[in-house]
Amino acid sequence: MERYPFKHNPSESFIKQVSDFVADVFYDILPEAGFEVRDEQIYMAFQLERAYADKSTIFAEAGVGTGKTLVYLLYAICYARYTGKPAIIACADESLIEQLVKPEGDIAKLAQHLNMTIDARLGKSPDQYVCLNKLDEARFSDDEAEEDIYREIYSELPAFVGSYEALQTFYPYGDRKNYPHLNDELWRKIGWDAFQDCLICEKRHRCGQTLSREHYRRSADLIICSHDFYMEHVWTYEGRKREGQLPLLPDHSSVVFDEGHLLETAAQKALTYKLKHNVFEEIVVRLLEGEVREELAVAIDEAIAHSEHLFGLLRSGSKTVTGSDRKEIAYTPELLGEVKRLRTLISNIEEEIALEAGMFTLDDYQLRIVEEHLEMIGLALRLFDKVEDLISWVSEDQDGLTLVVMPRMVKEVLEERVFAQRMPIVFSSATLSVDGAFNYVADSLGISQYESFSVDSPYEYEEQMKMYAPKFDSEDHLTEKMNHAVQLLQRTNGRALLLFPSREEMHVFKTRISQYDACAHMKFFFEGDQEISHLISAFQNDEESILCAVTLWEGLDIPGPSLSNVIIWSLPFPPNDPVFMAKRKAVEQPFEQVDMPYMLLRLRQGMGRLIRTREDQGIITILGQELHKDEHVRSHVIEVLPNGVKWEESL
Repeated sequence: MERYPFKHNPSESFIKQVSDFVADVFYDILPEAGFEVRDEQIYMAFQLERAYADKSTIFAEAGVGTGKTLVYLLYAICYARYTGKPAIIACADESLIEQLVKPEGDIAKLAQHLNMTIDARLGKSPDQYVCLNKLDEARFSDDEAEEDIYREIYSELPAFVGSYEALQTFYPYGDRKNYPHLNDELWRKIGWDAFQDCLICEKRHRCGQTLSREHYRRSADLIICSHDFYMEHVWTYEGRKREGQLPLLPDHSSVVFDEGHLLETAAQKALTYKLKHNVFEEIVVRLLEGEVREELAVAIDEAIAHSEHLFGLLRSGSKTVTGSDRKEIAYTPELLGEVKRLRTLISNIEEEIALEAGMFTLDDYQLRIVEEHLEMIGLALRLFDKVEDLISWVSEDQDGLTLVVMPRMVKEVLEERVFAQRMPIVFSSATLSVDGAFNYVADSLGISQYESFSVDSPYEYEEQMKMYAPKFDSEDHLTEKMNHAVQLLQRTNGRALLLFPSREEMHVFKTRISQYDACAHMKFFFEGDQEISHLISAFQNDEESILCAVTLWEGLDIPGPSLSNVIIWSLPFPPNDPVFMAKRKAVEQPFEQVDMPYMLLRLRQGMGRLIRTREDQGIITILGQELHKDEHVRSHVIEVLPNGVKWEESL
């Protein structure tokens, strides 16, 4: 295989040669294969040349239909081969990854039409893999139906999982995508989660996620992962090195953040500490397995009792937030006092461990695990010293209460560990700017120096898109929403995407729609009922079906009549959960600086799901009543509508 897809001259600028090659691709090679010449695409290509030549950060805002993915892929692949390090393509979520690597996706198109062999491998997040220990437990469930499901999954595991023979080749297994029939609730019972103690797991060398990690690290061209996974790599980099482990991702030549406006959310998610009482108890009790001094045993018992009391206070003192699964914590003097007390007790345990370790009564490996966990808890609880600099909440599932703690600002970490690196970093999206400027995204990520450009979509939206924003006559908005939605679904005979700002609103719709006879014959797919890429494929292949989703405002690419109708259930303002409450408190004008930019970016993304080719046509409907009640909101929404599109109150 040739190293470069063009004849390389070592005496000339490599990036200039890449730029010339990219121009040939878009002016000559792809048009000969039936692709159209797009001025917007070529403009973007020459703009990216700057970022790769200067090893700088660039915001590449390019409208739907520009073909931006092909542009950044060509630069990323060529630069990876030049440096000998793979490029990272970080997508907003797992569904976007699937869109990129599907057989008819852009990587496959480049490989086919340029006669290239492209080494692209997936680096999926750990929570996309089966946990062998959790599966072991789940197959003995009290629920007979669930037990049958998990026993079947267990029986289909590769034979080597239970053996100790050396593996000769990579054999992928355990990927969430392989179990499309499992809904999110069933998957959670066997999927990896943050409380799995992988370092001491006897099955870690046979685990699907471990084996996949060894595979993708050897990629020559591209590693494709999620934003979450990339930020987890950044956050755990130093810790994994201390533990003698390899970082999650290898050294890389450049990074592309596809749908880059969502990176802050992934960064916040990665920079969190998660605490569970039962996990804390299970880990510290390990110290009692050998013969230990009475002082250490007493310190452990005391810490367990206070941890249990603390989580009891959290359970009774937290309140549900509408539209969010994050419960708000009331920082009472009693709660803060208990946090401080638990911190002191954990420090006592650490001191006693130091004395005990000198007597060689504890297993070194187990001791290191416990010490890492105690250090993490101590760091998390220390943030409560200044609650004004803290973002924290609790969530609850079948495994109990989880306390989540994060520092308010993630800018410093990103600035130091990501944007200070001397390498090309590309933010690619159709929606990166607000009111023509990139300040909102740049400021939220701590990026002070960057290049930027914007190019519009080549599509004729005035001819291809109709927009509808009905005004409700009664105070029963839910019933009116349902009636309008049903009429719209009848109008296009399905073929619709319904976008909801929260799972709560989607579940209300799911319950109510079953009461409408007019929709009884229609096929509905709901996010969470099956694995997401399987749902998207089923929706695309069943032309008259309907897809209802919460997370598919970005990246969903369904050209043709299968998606002729996008119904936006309400304007996607951020919820009043602890994360966004903290962001609002940090600015002078919360609505203007937090709520409105977030909503407008998400709305633009949602509307972008409708028109994916020059032949597409359809309807966008916004059922949010703020358009009719708030002139300020209405004027901002009108400004972000595609050129030539005006909304009507009636179709």
